[in-house]
Amino acid sequence: MTLPLSAPMLDLLVLSVIAEEDAYGYQIGRIIKRASATMKDSALYPILKRLQENHFVETYDRQFQGRNRKYYTITDAGRQYLAELTEEWERYRTVVDDIVKGGNLS
Repeated sequence: MTLPLSAPMLDLLVLSVIAEEDAYGYQIGRIIKRASATMKDSALYPILKRLQENHFVETYDRQFQGRNRKYYTITDAGRQYLAELTEEWERYRTVVDDIVKGGNLS
């Protein structure tokens, strides 16, 4: 079963990947496809562009086999946004777990 990913969830995943290590688009996409196998490669680049426009990520080029490869790195603002998204995810996951496991919501 594949559940659809919302824009904030995609932001959380992308920022989580590059918070660990700078990465290029294809590399980020491969990792995120573990959560959403139906996501197309072309869907990732508008997300990266939006994150860059909001100053959550920056880019730089690095040579790889004679070609430039664009790498993404998280900014301080991106780390703050990632922390907010992570907190929100933890709250959401707790509520969903309670519902799925038949717990009372209080």
